[in-house]
Amino acid sequence: MELTRSGLTAAGFQGFVQVADLATVELPAEPGIYVVIREGGGTPAFRGENVGGWFKGTDPSVALESLEDAWVDDQELLYVGGTGDGDSASTLRDRMGLLRRFAAGEPVGHWGGRYLWQLHDRHRLLVAWKVVPPTGVKPAKAALLSEFWDRHGALPFANLSWR
Repeated sequence: MELTRSGLTAAGFQGFVQVADLATVELPAEPGIYVVIREGGGTPAFRGENVGGWFKGTDPSVALESLEDAWVDDQELLYVGGTGDGDSASTLRDRMGLLRRFAAGEPVGHWGGRYLWQLHDRHRLLVAWKVVPPTGVKPAKAALLSEFWDRHGALPFANLSWR
């Protein structure tokens, strides 16, 4: 599969909406995986301060060097997330709702993907999702991360671990 919008669409992902617009679309009340992409490529500009929520009083900002080291050139896919993993957000609606709220600066539990919110052009990021049965969420997420790793020798920019 191509790890681009067209490849993800062909693989059954839908939505491709800006993060702020997640509040205005009908999101699935089912488990699944979701991705954040940045179309158009090019080297991004990074902010020194993260605009995401300070969950449990902790600043989500990281050093610019960490962002530069994590960046994978010429890739649209920046983050892969999923429902479950022992948290209370067991549906795509719940989990992507937390993503949207964290991006808006609310102190909610969506620490994964926090690098996204230090991109100057974070407003153009798109989120897409795919409904997956509960037992298939972890394998589906792992498959996408493995495919990215096999091609680039790294995880997507905002995935800090395989979990």
